[in-house]
Amino acid sequence: MPSQCFPPRLSATTPVRRPPRFFLTSLAGAVSAWAMLAYAQAATATSHSSTAHHRASKAAPARAVQPHSAPRRATGPMLAHGEEEISVASRRQALNGGGGMMRQETAPHAVQTVTKAYIAMRSPTSTALDLVKNLPSLNVMTPDSSGMEGGQIQSRGLTDLDMALMVDGAPAAAAKYMSEDIDSENLEEVSVTPGSAARDLPVMSAAGGVMNSRTHRAAEKAGGMVDFSYGTNNLSREFIRLESGEIGKSGVKSYFSFSNAHARSWMGAGINQRKHIDFGLQKDWQNGSNARLFLSWNSADFTIDNYPTAQEFFEYKHTGNGYGRSADPKNVNYWKNNNDHWNQIFLTAPIHIVLPKKFNFDLQPYFSMGQGWDASPGGVATEGQYTHNSGGAAVPAGTNMTSFFLENEARQVGAVAKLSYEIDSHNHLTLGYWYENNQTIQGYPKSVTMDNGAAASPNWAKYAVGGAMYGQNAGYELHSLFIQNQSRYLNNKLLINAGFKFVMSNAWNRGWSGQNKNWIPGNSSGANTTAPLPQLSISYQIDPNSQIYINAEGDYRQPSATDMGWLSASAPMLKNQYSIKEELGYRYHNKYMLLDLSFFNYNVTNRIVDQYLGMNSFKPFSIGNQTMRGFDFMIAGREIHGFSPYASVEYLHATQDSNVFDPYQNIMLRSKGTQAVMAPRIMANFGLTYTYKGFFANGAVHYTGPQSVSIANDQRIPGYVTDSLSLGYHFKPVGFLKSPTFKLNFTNLTGSVVRSGAMGAVYSAHDTSTVYSGSKAAYTGYGNAFMLEPRFTMTGTISTSF
Repeated sequence: MPSQCFPPRLSATTPVRRPPRFFLTSLAGAVSAWAMLAYAQAATATSHSSTAHHRASKAAPARAVQPHSAPRRATGPMLAHGEEEISVASRRQALNGGGGMMRQETAPHAVQTVTKAYIAMRSPTSTALDLVKNLPSLNVMTPDSSGMEGGQIQSRGLTDLDMALMVDGAPAAAAKYMSEDIDSENLEEVSVTPGSAARDLPVMSAAGGVMNSRTHRAAEKAGGMVDFSYGTNNLSREFIRLESGEIGKSGVKSYFSFSNAHARSWMGAGINQRKHIDFGLQKDWQNGSNARLFLSWNSADFTIDNYPTAQEFFEYKHTGNGYGRSADPKNVNYWKNNNDHWNQIFLTAPIHIVLPKKFNFDLQPYFSMGQGWDASPGGVATEGQYTHNSGGAAVPAGTNMTSFFLENEARQVGAVAKLSYEIDSHNHLTLGYWYENNQTIQGYPKSVTMDNGAAASPNWAKYAVGGAMYGQNAGYELHSLFIQNQSRYLNNKLLINAGFKFVMSNAWNRGWSGQNKNWIPGNSSGANTTAPLPQLSISYQIDPNSQIYINAEGDYRQPSATDMGWLSASAPMLKNQYSIKEELGYRYHNKYMLLDLSFFNYNVTNRIVDQYLGMNSFKPFSIGNQTMRGFDFMIAGREIHGFSPYASVEYLHATQDSNVFDPYQNIMLRSKGTQAVMAPRIMANFGLTYTYKGFFANGAVHYTGPQSVSIANDQRIPGYVTDSLSLGYHFKPVGFLKSPTFKLNFTNLTGSVVRSGAMGAVYSAHDTSTVYSGSKAAYTGYGNAFMLEPRFTMTGTISTSF
C-alpha cells in the first residue's frame, strides 16, 4: 500500500539542513496521542448521542418524495528495464492465491483484493462489482447480465451508499452506475478495505470502507489489444485499446481505448446500449517523481428495469408471468417510455514530486460531470388536465404521458494536496488539505409521448406540457485538514499509523422554477457541519510468515448532493451518520497458502438508509443507531498441479438499536434489538482455478444467508446461492497476434429464480404508498421491491494483444 512506503532516500553526498529531530519526533508522537485521544472522545460522544437519539427517534421524520434515477493513485513501485522488470512481475504473481481471487496483504487493516489474473478470466462485460462478488465482506447485487447498469453492495451491515467508490484514489460513480467508470480490460485490480479509509483519501461517505479500482498503466512499447464478445440476450460488444509506447525520448506513454456494447433486457422488452472511452497518460522521472492522468467518457441508453414486489416475484417464479417492460407502444409501460439517457466524464490527474531534504509533495485533482435524463410513465391524461407549453392546445384525454427526471448538471470537482517529510528512519509525517465542491441541478418536466409511444427529449418544446418547470439545486462545499504519521520500529516489524482528519462542510438545497431557474422564496434549506475523524492502526510482523494488526477509527457519511435532491428543498437537512469502528486481524502465508482473519465491531449513530419508492426513485431517511459485530475469514492456495483453491466466509451479528417511527402507519415500530435491515448473518464463497498449458478455468459459488428487508423485521428474504464459470484457452502467437485467446463465461448456471436483495429499506411489510410499479397500479401495503439474479447467461469472447 502506498501509505506504507517511504519515499526514495536522497543521496547523502550533499549536506542537508534538517529541522530539529527532537521536535519532529515529538510531533509524530503527538499525532499518535492525538489520534488515540480523539478516537476515545468520539467513542464517548457516540455513546452519549446514542442515548439522545433514542429519545429523538420518537419524532416523525419529514415525508417528502421526489422522483429520481441515476446518482491512492496507488503509486506502485517503478518497473525497471530488462531482467529486473521480469523479476518484479514474477514476484507479484507469487503473492497471489486462488487464481487471483486473493492477494497477500501487509496493511495494518483488512484489505481484500482481486488481481489481474482473475479479472482476465472473467467476461469483458464485468464491472468492478461483478469482480468482487466473492470477497468475504461483500454481498453484491447486479440486475443486469450485460454489465451496463451497475448494482448495489451490502458490506458488514452497511451499503454502497456508506462506501467510498474510487478509481485510482479519486471518487467515481455510484454503485448503481459503476459501468460509467472504466472498461474491465483497463482494470489492473480492485481492492476493498471494508473497515478502513486512509485519512488522506478524498472520501466523504466511508463508514463502510473503500473500494478502489486501479487502472491500466500504459505499455513501454507501441501495440494494443482487441476483443469481441457475443452472448445471451443478443449481447454484442467490441473493444480496442491502442498503446503509444514511449513518445519519442520524452518518457511519456499513453493509451486510448473504445468499447461499444448492445444487449436486450433479460426481463421483458427493452434494448440497452453503451459507448465508452478510456484514456491514460503517464510520465515517470528517475528520482521517483511521476505524473498520471486517467480520463473516461461514457454514454448510455438503457431501459429502466421494473423491480418486483414480493407478489410479483412469486407470480414470476411459479407461473413464468414476468414483470418487465412492455413491447406494446400503446401500453403506458412501453419500454421506450422507461429509459435512461446519460453522458458522463471522469478525470483524475495525480502528481507525485520528490523534493530535496526528504520532502515529498502530492497533488491529486479530480473532476466528474454528468448530464442526462430518465423517462418514466406519467399516467394517462384526463379531459382538460394538460395543455401544451407551445401554443396552449389541450392534450386529448387518454394520451400517455411521460414524467422526467432531468439532470442538467451532476458535478463533482476537488483536489487533495499533501506534503510529506521523512523525519528519520522511523517516522514519516504527512500534512494535507482536501477541497471538494459537489452539486446537482435537476428538474421534473412532463411531456406527452410521441406517436410511436416513446418518450421525447424533455427539452423538446413540441411535447412539453404542464407550464413552467420546477426543480432543485442541491450540493455542498467541503474543506478538510488532515495530519498523519507512520512509524516503523523493531527492524520494521512494528508499524504504527496515526492520523486525524477534520472536515468542514456547507450544504444547501434550493427550489427553483421557470426557464431561468429563479429561486422560490422560502423553499430552501442548508446546514454547516463538522466531523472529527481520528484513526490509529498498529501491525506487528511476528515472523516472516505471520502478522497481527489492530485498527480503530471514526468515519462518517454526509448526505450527498443526490441524497438531498431526493428530498423536498424545504425539508430539514439529514444529520450526518457517524461510525466508530474497531478491527483485529491475523495473517499467515507460506509457499502453499494465504490466510486472513479479521474481527470487527461497528457502532453507528444516526444510520441513514434509502427507502425505495419505485420507478428507480428513492428517499433517504434516518433509522437511529446500529451495532455490527463479526468476522471475515479468507484462505487461498497457491497453484498446486494447476489447481488454486479459494474460500471465504463472513459471520455478521448486526442489530437495530433504536425504535423507529413509521409515518405510514403512524406507529412506533418495536425494531430495537432486531436484525438490522439488509444485513445477512452468513455469507460464504468458494472458488477454484485450474490452469494447464494454455487452458484455464475458474468456477465460483456464493451463498448469502437470510436477511431482513424492513425496519420492523416483518419482511424477510431467504438465503440463496449464485454461481459463475469461466473456461478458456490461450493459443500460441500467430504473426502479429501475440496472445490469441478464446473464453466462455457463464453466470447462474442452475437458472435459479431468487431475490438477491432489496432495492432499499422500508418501514414495514405493511407500508402504504411505499412502492409504485409501472406495470400495474400503485401498490398498497406490499412492502419492499427486490432485485433478482438475472437468468442463465453465456458470453463468448475472442481476444488478442498485438
